[in-house]
This record gives sequence, C-alpha cells and structure tokens, in this order.
Amino acid sequence: MPETHHSKVIQFCPKCGSNDFPPDSERSFKCRNCGFHFFINSAAAVAALVFNAKGELLFTRRAIMPNKGKLDLPGGFIDPGESAEEALKRELKEELGVNVVSLEYFTSAPNEYVFSGYSIFTLDLAFIVVPESLEGLVAMDDISGFEFIRPSDVDFNDLPAFSMQYFVKEAGRRL
Repeated sequence: MPETHHSKVIQFCPKCGSNDFPPDSERSFKCRNCGFHFFINSAAAVAALVFNAKGELLFTRRAIMPNKGKLDLPGGFIDPGESAEEALKRELKEELGVNVVSLEYFTSAPNEYVFSGYSIFTLDLAFIVVPESLEGLVAMDDISGFEFIRPSDVDFNDLPAFSMQYFVKEAGRRL
C-alpha cells in the first residue's frame, strides 16, 4: 500500500485523540476508546470544459503542489453546503475571473488526489461551460497560467489526473 493510503496516515481518533484507532474495514476506522466510527468517503470536485471558437479546450497550469506546473482543467473542490454548479461558478471566478452564462453536466469520474502526503479519493464532475467572455482571462488563485489546446493534441503525460484525462478524451470523442 502506498504511504499516502489512509491506513498508513490515520493513526489517532479525531474525536478523543486515542491511538487505539484501528481499521474496522477497508474504508473505515473505529475507536476502541470512545467508539467513534470514521468512514473514508469520496470528496466531490468539479471541472469545466470551456471551448473557444476554434474548438480548443481551456486548460490551466497548476501553481501549487501536487503536480505544480502540470496541465489541469479549471475547477476544484466543492465546499460544504455548495452545489456542484455553485462550486464551478466560484472556481472559474477565483481562478480566471470568468463569469458563467450556462453550464451543463457532462460526465463524472473517480480520482485520487494526493495532498500533504494523504490520498483524497474524489468523485469529479465535469460540466460543459459557456462563459460570458474569454477576453481578459487572468491566472489567479492556485493557477500560474492557462492555454487553449485541441483535445486531440493534449499530451496526457502533462495532464496527470486520471479523471481529467478521461474528461478530455470523452470531450474529443463526443463533442
């Protein structure tokens, strides 16, 4: 098992702090001190598929680890209490200054996002997004830049997330 797997990282009960917190199943832990039962569930994240008039897809460059400098699709984690649609609108505004005219669900895929030495399993939801404008985009927040690339020309070695690779392949095939 990789060092980032939850069974290698989680050692203490988040409720009482006990170190008597063994795995109860493949995706849960149960504290022998206070009885707290902790489940490893998928986090939710969103990704935008934004095309320009030439049929090129908008990609961002990651400004932070993991995968700093690599390609990504605009998007990010869904905050508690936020819908997927609200999250994607917020992320596009935070990362690129983009206002959304419309968005439509496209597909989803599981992913593993390793952050701070811990595997976060996600369910990533992709949306086709029509922006108000693609003029005046500005790289902000956790991205260092952006570029437009035809889905058929993407170097998948430069796009490390499995879910993002799947979205790009599906967009090239279906759109």
